[in-house]
Amino acid sequence: MDVRLIATSAFGLESVVTRELRSLGYENMKTENGRVLFSADLDAISRCNLWLRSADRLLVQIGQFPARSFEELFEGAKGLPWADWLPENANFPVQGKSIKSRLFSVSDCQAIVKKAVVESLKKRYRRQWFDENGPRYKIEVSLLNDIATLTLDTSGPGLHKRGYRQLSHAAPLKETLAAALVQLSRWKPDRAFIDPFCGSGTIAIEAALLGRNIAPGLTRRFDAQDWSILSASSWSQSVQEARDLAHPRQKLGIFGFDIDPEAVRMARYHCAQAGLDTGLHWEAKPVKDVQSRFRFGYVVSNPPYGERLAGQKELPAIYQGLKQLFMHLDTWSHSILSADLSLEKSLKKSADKKRKLYNGRILCNLYQFYGPKPDSLTGPFGL
Repeated sequence: MDVRLIATSAFGLESVVTRELRSLGYENMKTENGRVLFSADLDAISRCNLWLRSADRLLVQIGQFPARSFEELFEGAKGLPWADWLPENANFPVQGKSIKSRLFSVSDCQAIVKKAVVESLKKRYRRQWFDENGPRYKIEVSLLNDIATLTLDTSGPGLHKRGYRQLSHAAPLKETLAAALVQLSRWKPDRAFIDPFCGSGTIAIEAALLGRNIAPGLTRRFDAQDWSILSASSWSQSVQEARDLAHPRQKLGIFGFDIDPEAVRMARYHCAQAGLDTGLHWEAKPVKDVQSRFRFGYVVSNPPYGERLAGQKELPAIYQGLKQLFMHLDTWSHSILSADLSLEKSLKKSADKKRKLYNGRILCNLYQFYGPKPDSLTGPFGL
């Protein structure tokens, strides 16, 4: 049975998600703003939830139709094959959103879709009331330009919820965005890696998971694991595949630094929670003092900026530290995420490439400064 799937993402990360899906063997993808659509068999639900690093959620598209009136929305939703997916005791909350559509009242659209699904289920199960005390099937009605798309959320909590980050830290970076930054940097596990503003460790940990080919969803649960349409063997086979493909002994040279000793303590704790007991090194140190014995490597970081964490008065010291880092690591490649449009001016250095990304609701640029290509005699981690 083939299904239509949607991998949602933050704006700007669609190409990263597309690349991840292609590496999993999926083709014929269609990319739209904030999502990638593709068709696959049911096993893709378990595989994609386990493996997608930069996507926010994985949805099943149940149907799509014009909805210029509440009647069209009701009839269209009612005609979809809900009973093929939802068991008699399904818990099916309905969420919604509406953009540039005549049906702009989201609460009314949610209520209408809920009623339509109930009417559809009545035909299959021959009953008038549903207790909704079973597995969760979250429905979303999305209206865009008078077209309604109805989906089921297979993930449950967002895919950034890996499970290892349990301590709170100011302005944390989502795991999905951190994983995307690492992939956009083009880092490989045989090269050294530094995050000089590591905070609670997210970027460095995501680099380690990628470098050891560890599926990011391997230690958590998903809503679709409780769905009757998906066999338990599908999940167990996907989990076993992920375990077989992991390289837990892959040597890594990943370093996380932060001026705040408490942040470094959190990073060490999260690293242990992620099951990464070797290959990562943490140290409390200001960025101006960060150096490396490795000739080549990659810096990937999300330093504080005025809108996010540090006050404007702190930025000059941060940029002065970054300039010294660039001098110390002048043969390295640097990928810096920032919402500060004056970053290049402050560093007196033009980026080789800029890419617009969103950190939450904050529009940022990923500034990429490329180092020289290592020669053929360069050893592991750029020595």
